[in-house]
Amino acid sequence: MTSYENSTADRFDVAIVGAGILGLAVARELRRRYPDLSMVILERERDVAQHQTGHNSGVIHSGVYYKPGSLKARLCVEGARLMYEFCDEHGIHYERCGKLIVALETKEIAGLDELERRGRANAVPGLRRLRAEEIAEVEPGARGIAALHCPQTGIVNYYDVARALADELRDQGVEIRFASHVVSLEHDASGTRVLSEGASLHARFVIGCAGLWSDRLALAAGASPDPQIVPFRGAYLTLNRSHDPIVRGLVYPVPDPELPFLGVHVTKLINGDVVLGPTAMLVLARDAYRLSTIRRRDLGDILRWPGTWKMGRRFWRTGVDEIVMAARSRRLVAAAANYVPGVGVVGVRAGASSGVRAQALGRDGALVDDFVFSETPGTLHVRNAPSPAATSSLALAREIVDRVEGSREWVTK
Repeated sequence: MTSYENSTADRFDVAIVGAGILGLAVARELRRRYPDLSMVILERERDVAQHQTGHNSGVIHSGVYYKPGSLKARLCVEGARLMYEFCDEHGIHYERCGKLIVALETKEIAGLDELERRGRANAVPGLRRLRAEEIAEVEPGARGIAALHCPQTGIVNYYDVARALADELRDQGVEIRFASHVVSLEHDASGTRVLSEGASLHARFVIGCAGLWSDRLALAAGASPDPQIVPFRGAYLTLNRSHDPIVRGLVYPVPDPELPFLGVHVTKLINGDVVLGPTAMLVLARDAYRLSTIRRRDLGDILRWPGTWKMGRRFWRTGVDEIVMAARSRRLVAAAANYVPGVGVVGVRAGASSGVRAQALGRDGALVDDFVFSETPGTLHVRNAPSPAATSSLALAREIVDRVEGSREWVTK
């Protein structure tokens, strides 16, 4: 692809919508392959990483959960390796603290077996099965009848990663425009006109990494409405600091295989805090970091989407449990205390942190589990990129740029 000659401020080879970790990683990958491209990143907020990237527990996942052959399986292990390398290169603090996935009852052993099978198929480094008496060697405060140990799992602050990516891109001449909420994409023979509130620009190719608003951006470019983003709020409780650490790393339960969530877990953060959570509650705004936040358009989208009602009929009991969990912190503590009893002793601080997961939901009511893309003339859209998207971001960026290079609009310019 040949760069525009005499590029002006409002005319670019590539526009990327979204300055979360994925949009920034895509820009970095493009710059590495095409140093002369004129490029702009458009971000609706006034800083990078203001939604999913900046509102998560900061886990660098190992790749044990994902169905072999899926994009998540293929990109998570490689993404984790690249993430550690990036942090080393940029002096970003991280810790390879490891993770235990603990089975409490005999009925969970089959689920643990399946996770071990997946982990080995996905070439997760160092994966080890533990008997009950071996659990304390890794996590003295945990208990269970069996466990999987994932020693390559780590923790980091993904806002720090995003900020380092942004700084690197600026040094390489990539412009990031904040407070640029894209509302329309109009394609013509020469590219796409990108309209944001109060401004417009023209780009030969547009890549959408819009997270919680990814479906709307794709619709604006003429893509199918299926799948639609539905927002799930995850809340975390923070434990009081204790003299003896409650956990050395991360302790998770065996997840429900019917849901793309990992259950209530005990997570050490890179700042030394330990949190319990998250809940997984359907909320009525895509930025519902507070439960009281309701947005009329978001509510309307949820209610009009056929998949919402089909999902509700299938998982209504789970939904009720999540509402109770969100309302009663004691339920959250009790869930974690099943496998880390100490969390019920030290107590929790007032208040809770939260994030909103951009979960794609199909028209058929299926919660989409893998990364999903859609294409329209001159654009590529990331339609579903929940966890482990942050872990996978540098590898996922390579996948996205590979797909862009394979599009007809890219190679013919």
